Amino acid sequence: VQLQASGGGLVQAGGSLRLSCAASGSISRINTMAWYRQAPGKQREFIADITSGGRTDYADSVKGRFTISRDNGKSTMDLQMNSLKPEDTGVYYCVIPLRRGSSAGSWGQGTLVTVSS
Repeated sequence: VQLQASGGGLVQAGGSLRLSCAASGSISRINTMAWYRQAPGKQREFIADITSGGRTDYADSVKGRFTISRDNGKSTMDLQMNSLKPEDTGVYYCVIPLRRGSSAGSWGQGTLVTVSS
């Protein structure tokens, strides 16, 4: 399954963006899907994940502001980002991890989010 993220762009602090990840095949049997981001000059970091049963987990830095969702029928995963901060700037990637909590796995092409102050 190949992944393609979209929906990034330039937004002012306090604004919102919705990212979408489209999979080339069915995701119904994929247990966990995740979003990671890489800020300029920094390592990639976990943002959120969601299981096939709908269980979610978030990084502390985005709890209460970001919401992850998935639609198995459409083979998509979304990330609704509200109250964006300049520190949310980075390239966002959708990932199918080999196991929950691991960054190893299949990575799609990212989408750039830039939050201006």
